[in-house]
Amino acid sequence: MGSALFGWAFTLTKFADIYGKKFGIEREKMREKLWGDNFFDQKGKKWKHGPDNGVAEDGSALKRAFVQFMMEPVIRLCRASMNGEMDKVDKMLGTLEISLKSDERTLQGKHLMKNIFQKWINAAEALIEMIILKLPSPIKAQKYRAAYLYEGPIDDPTGQSI
Repeated sequence: MGSALFGWAFTLTKFADIYGKKFGIEREKMREKLWGDNFFDQKGKKWKHGPDNGVAEDGSALKRAFVQFMMEPVIRLCRASMNGEMDKVDKMLGTLEISLKSDERTLQGKHLMKNIFQKWINAAEALIEMIILKLPSPIKAQKYRAAYLYEGPIDDPTGQSI
């Protein structure tokens, strides 16, 4: 999820790294917990799994981990920066270990939000991660792409060299 206009995007892996360190859970396990029917009961201090387990021990409804740990922080920081609530922004930036230069602190609204989000969840980092994780290697891809690139018979010497 992200915004090309404002130059930010995030992946599950980015947040799995952040929360994996916080909870002391390895990244792959945290990725699994952040997606799907997974819920974290803060009062009970335990994870719940399954579509019927979105209820806390006290009977209150739990939010999916994706919403609780990924969407809500993004929305909170976006709203705080857009509304000029610098005390909230400063608190969140401190937690995220992001610092603003003096000239960046004078930014307001969309410009401030764009600056903060590009530092925190830069679209280029998310794009590179997706390219690395999802696209096949050139050697593997060439095997099935050669037929699209070469108009002659793929089993002749030229087709084989491609």
